[in-house]
Amino acid sequence: MTYAEELSGFVIRASYRELSGSAVTALKIRALDALGCAVGAMDAGPIGAIEEQNADFGGRPVCTTIGGGATSPDRAALYNSALVRYLDFNDSYLAKGETCHPSDNLGAVLAATEYAGEDGKALLVSLAVAYQVQCRLSDVAPVRAKGFDHTTQGAYAVAAGVARALGLDREKTANAIAISGTAFNALRVTRTGTLSSWKGLAYPNTAFCATHAVFLAMRGITGPPEVFEGNKGFMDAIAGRFAIDWSKENLERVTMTIVKRYNAEIHSQSTLEGTLELVQEHGLTAGDVESIEVETFDVAYNIIGGGEEGNKYLVETKEQADHSIPYLVSAALLDREVMPEQYVPERIHRGDIQALMRKVRVAPSEKYSKLFPGTMSCRVTITLRNGTTLTREKTDYEGFHTKPMRWETVSEKFIRLSQGHASASLQKEIIDAIGRLESIKVRDLMGLLSKVTKKGGL
Repeated sequence: MTYAEELSGFVIRASYRELSGSAVTALKIRALDALGCAVGAMDAGPIGAIEEQNADFGGRPVCTTIGGGATSPDRAALYNSALVRYLDFNDSYLAKGETCHPSDNLGAVLAATEYAGEDGKALLVSLAVAYQVQCRLSDVAPVRAKGFDHTTQGAYAVAAGVARALGLDREKTANAIAISGTAFNALRVTRTGTLSSWKGLAYPNTAFCATHAVFLAMRGITGPPEVFEGNKGFMDAIAGRFAIDWSKENLERVTMTIVKRYNAEIHSQSTLEGTLELVQEHGLTAGDVESIEVETFDVAYNIIGGGEEGNKYLVETKEQADHSIPYLVSAALLDREVMPEQYVPERIHRGDIQALMRKVRVAPSEKYSKLFPGTMSCRVTITLRNGTTLTREKTDYEGFHTKPMRWETVSEKFIRLSQGHASASLQKEIIDAIGRLESIKVRDLMGLLSKVTKKGGL
């Protein structure tokens, strides 16, 4: 039996009965969180570009797009996934050598379950499958250090989740996994150097392509059966040897994923919480500050602190800003929050934040690096002009798996992000629908999401 066939067996065996109560709650929280991110991104320029492309290229209107309209399943996966991902405010999973955003799979799974006429139980199971596949591959087969993006493992996750939602048999599921895993191996340059719109669209593109691949497999197209272990396969060409016994895997990995409290790259979350605590406790203003030093773990330093993935003081776009500790800490101090409003062009280019970020220094800590990913440890030290030094050390934040975010907090986040896009009554309907997801049809949920509107201001 090939690795793809073993994984296929796991996918087709997955059932709602296997989900613990904790996993169901975690899935609902992450679905609501991701949909809040989606609604909050509706006015973004790149989203409009995808909307135009979908309209121009067409597609049989069988799957609902958030905000109204309908298109083919693969294009619905692209559009709705882009909405979930664009703000960079959705959940994350931290493995030692990889970080991913498993709710990136939601757009594709929504499209597939709606297409199949399924209910919320099928959605929850299919989403749990996608989470498990992406997180476990991130654990044992990280690709970041080899120059590949985390969307590489995502290709297997999308294929698995969509195949489960469509109810494909073992053979067709294995072919879907093989096609998708062979075809979509993305480069890490997506997230290094000068960041572009593609940072937020790389996984939506994977969702689009992998969903398309699953439908090809559904119609009998076959893929390389030894995609994992074969000559020039995933192990040979990219990941190296690894093993997962899929017969022993469960659907619980979602409970180890983490939710963002602040609209910023995931590895900055504890740093931002520590900064905001100091700012609020001492009533700090930019004029009080002589310098700010952030000590953090090596992954954060390399991705958003000026390490191996590039200069973080050149910040001119949203994509650069939300991946820069100097910018994020400065935004927290100046604005006392880090939300989508901190990424509008006029905020990014204003002199106060561009000047303050030059006072921020980021350094890697060997101690904190050894503790990652079990903790998200950091130390923020703010030196004031009068010589006073203020320090805050953190090991986690509200939303980390050691301090899970509550349903009430995620509901508040959804309401904040959907303000101006949905009436209070529609907000409540959507929150209530996610809360009782197992008892409704996915098409009914999408009907509610079709009612949100643009406000034209992001």
